[in-house]
Amino acid sequence: MTEKLVRAYRGAITVDRDEETLVVEATQALLTEMLSRNTFDLDDVISVFFTTTPDVTSAFPALAARGIGFADIPLMCASEIAVPHALPRTIRVLLHAYSSQSRHDVNHVYLREATVLRSDLHD
Repeated sequence: MTEKLVRAYRGAITVDRDEETLVVEATQALLTEMLSRNTFDLDDVISVFFTTTPDVTSAFPALAARGIGFADIPLMCASEIAVPHALPRTIRVLLHAYSSQSRHDVNHVYLREATVLRSDLHD
């Protein structure tokens, strides 16, 4: 059996407008994609930390996560500082999980307009 270590996974996604349904859908899409692209499952997740840009205030990403099974996992939400020229309407996540992946094989996930934040991860 391969030893599982704690790994950190980053991700981000944007929403077109600050509306509750859009924030929920985007958060769930991001978390689902993070699980899909990596070798851990929901039982391996230790904790998740969300941030949103100051222009996202309609919903807590943690509530969206609870809606897709992150029920017994510690979740935290925070608002980012307002930075000139920052990517607007962005939800970011830092997820900690047990994984057999090496640190170099971790797949960070940036979707929609957030791909500009990590252009090194995309073709």
